[in-house]
Formats: sequence, C-alpha cells, structure tokens
Amino acid sequence: MNRPSHEIPDHPVNPAAPDAVDQLVTGIEDEGLQRRLTNRHVQLIAIGGAIGTGLFMGSGKTIYLAGPGVLLVYAIIGLFLFFVMRALGEVLLSDLRYKSFADVATDLIGPWAGFMTGWTYYFCWLVTAIAEVVVITGYVQFWLPDIPLWIPPVVTVLLLLGLNLTTVKAFGEIEFWFSIIKIVAIIALMVMGVTMVLTGFTAPNGSHAAVSNLWRDGGLFPNGFHGFAGAFQIAVFAFVGTELIGTAAAEAKDPEVTLPKAINAIPMRIVIFYLGALAAIMMVTPWREVSPENSPFVAMFSLAGLGVAAGMVNFVVLTAAASSANSGIYSTSRMLYGLAWAGQGPKAFRRLTARAVPGWALLVTCAGLLTTIPLMYVSESIIAAFTAVTTVASVLFILVWCVIVASYLRYRRLRPERHAHSAFKVPGGRASAWLSLVFFGFVTWTLTLAEDTRLAVLTSPLWLLVLGVAWWVHTRHLGRRAGASSR
Repeated sequence: MNRPSHEIPDHPVNPAAPDAVDQLVTGIEDEGLQRRLTNRHVQLIAIGGAIGTGLFMGSGKTIYLAGPGVLLVYAIIGLFLFFVMRALGEVLLSDLRYKSFADVATDLIGPWAGFMTGWTYYFCWLVTAIAEVVVITGYVQFWLPDIPLWIPPVVTVLLLLGLNLTTVKAFGEIEFWFSIIKIVAIIALMVMGVTMVLTGFTAPNGSHAAVSNLWRDGGLFPNGFHGFAGAFQIAVFAFVGTELIGTAAAEAKDPEVTLPKAINAIPMRIVIFYLGALAAIMMVTPWREVSPENSPFVAMFSLAGLGVAAGMVNFVVLTAAASSANSGIYSTSRMLYGLAWAGQGPKAFRRLTARAVPGWALLVTCAGLLTTIPLMYVSESIIAAFTAVTTVASVLFILVWCVIVASYLRYRRLRPERHAHSAFKVPGGRASAWLSLVFFGFVTWTLTLAEDTRLAVLTSPLWLLVLGVAWWVHTRHLGRRAGASSR
C-alpha cells in the first residue's frame, strides 16, 4: 500500500535544509485520509471549538474573580489565540502536505519536537474528552439521579464511536448540529438580556438591569490586578479546541479557502459569543450577585421567568460536553494516525477502514475514555474528577500552542521565500509571535495562583520527563534497527 501524505519519514528530517519538506510524500492517496469536510463543516467546527463547557459553566467563576474586567480577559486570550491560529494557518497553507502541527514541528524544529507535540496533543485531548464524559454523566444525573455511574460513559462512548467510524463527514455533521444548539442558546441569552435592559427589568432582590452595571460597582477592575489575573486560569480552558481548525484542514475540501475563512472569523465569534454573552449577563445581574458555583446561563433564564430554564441549559451544556468529547475522539485518532506514519507510534494505527477513517486509533481512544468510570468511582464528586483532569489539560494545551508559535518562527527563518509569497501572513509577524509566547508565560504564572491549578503546573513536567524517556527509547530502537539492516 502506498504511504499517505500524512507520513513523515522514519529517518530524521534535516530542518535546516530548504527542501526538507520535499521528504514528505505528496498528495493524498486513495488509501489515505479523504478531504470530505465542506466549508460549512469547517466553519461550524471552528465555532464549536471556541464554545464549550468552559463558557457555559466556568464563566460564573471568572465573573466572580474579575468583575466586568472578565470581558478584557476573554478578549486578550482570544486575541493571542487568533495570532496562534494565523501562525498555524500560514504554515499549513505554505505546503498542503502538512496534515497537523505535529508534521509542522517535525519538519521545522526536528523529529523530537514532532514526537513530543504529537503525543502531548494526544494526551491533552484524551484527558479533555475524559473530563467531558465525566461532565456528561453529571448532566444525565440531572434527569436520572439514580442511574448507575457507568451507564452514561458507556452509552456516550459507543454513540460517538459509531458516529466517527462511519465517515469523516458524519463527524462534520454532528459537530455542525452541536454547534447550532450552542449558538442558538447564546443568541437567545443575548436577545433576552438586551430586552430586559430595554424594558427596565427589576430582579426580585431589587437590582435593576442596566448597561451601567458594567462599570458602576467598582469599575472595570473591582478586585484589582490579582482578581483580574486569577480569571485567566479559568478562562483559558474555555479556548481549548480552537486549534482543532488546523487538524480539520487535513480533511477539508479547498483548504486554501476554508482555513483562512475559519481562522479570520475567530475574532468576530469571540466578540459575539463570549463578550456578548458575558456582557448581557452582567448588565442584567450586577457582577457581585453572579454565583461562582452555578452557571450564570441558568440564572439568566430563571430571571426571565422561564420555568424550564434549568432543563434547557442542562441540555445545552450536555451537547456542549458531547461536542467536546466528539472533537477529542476525532483529533486524537488523527494524531495517532499521523504519529504511526511518522514512525513514532504503533504501525496498527496506520490502518484505515473502508470508509477512510483510522479505525484502530478510534478504538484505542474510545477504550481510553472508559477510564472515566473508575475515575468517578474513586473521586469525591463529579466536579472533583472534572477539576483534576482539566487543570492538567490546560497546562499541556498551552505547551502545544507555544510549539505552534515556535514552529512559525522557525518557518520564517528557514522558509523566507514561502513567507514572502504567502497570501495569509500573520498580522504583526514575528512581534505577534514573540508577544504570544510572553503571554502564555504570563498565563502559566496565573495558574500558580490557585492551589488546584498550581498542582497541575508543578506536575506537568513529569509528562515531559516521560516523553523524554520514550523518545530516548524510540531513537535507540531506530538505531538498532538501522545497524541491523546495514549488516
């Protein structure tokens, strides 16, 4: 069987050579991943990746910490994630033989970087998907409080596995409809908030809905710099998945058109779906009255007099969690597929089904998601289990974003002619890239401000140590194999 274009050769690529990328096999072969995601799919995958449970459930805590300044927190994170996605987009479009940022890191930094990035991203999404399955169990218990803990994870995994085993188009369709549900919920909240402000709504506790609620109680930074900085540690997890646009590009029709459209729309989507929703919440409910323990979306629908508010929002966040888990299954299976073809993972993961999806990679990923079951049984609560895994994922996602930026900087140095002819240059160029790295350093520091997130920062180097040992074993194995073949 011919190798698909996702392959990176087993022998080290020389990142300093201008034609190093020519070592990658060109074109997508009939046996390889198929470009079946349409512009409609990619656009909605981009939206779905930027709207998750971090917004629906975590925004109450961020408002509690930063007050109205939370709008600036989300805007700043969104700006730098936009720079990261533009950097990824420029590099991916410079050569369509790149199928993921692991390929990019391998070619531009070195095989060790592709190995570390690929397996870190796999672990990031596996952990995130496990967290979402944990949350799904909690949402199902809202309607079925006596259901055994093992049933929701098993049903969720089997359902998502079945969808992903059909075709990549099925993944695109389910993400399309998951995203539609989230978009409708957020737009409904914003329309309702504006209506309540215009009609002079007064809450049962006597507070009035007004635009001035955004600044009249302590200003933009009522809790000072410490509160403002503390909000970053929670808000950053809401943006996990934004980089999924780059993964989907490998199976998108006309990536030169769909990828730029999806990336360029990120700022407007952040303004609408993050800043618009949070501003509506704080105009109706003064920030000091927003509970850090509950979803402010539920509170808004309840204030509007909708008796079914809790059930409605529970359904929305259930689909948001399912969407994130679905994205996790998709992205991890594709990363395993790419690692296998790079000679950095088991060869079994190279195999595609008759429908051109990586079947074995999907099965292994879904089996990993079932670790949700023992995790929930040994944890104090579902929230405790969720917190334990998402804090680790946040740190490692920041590492992946930094690798994307570092790869862009290497691309600028090693491929200046391609950058010169690029039609999709990063705004601000190198300055934006270096500022992004500084910003991610700042966010990592904010993660040390709270005890639970501090633990994640301190333990994350253990993962890098494990990967370092794995890379050493891998290179030793390649060396022995090369020595044996030369005799």
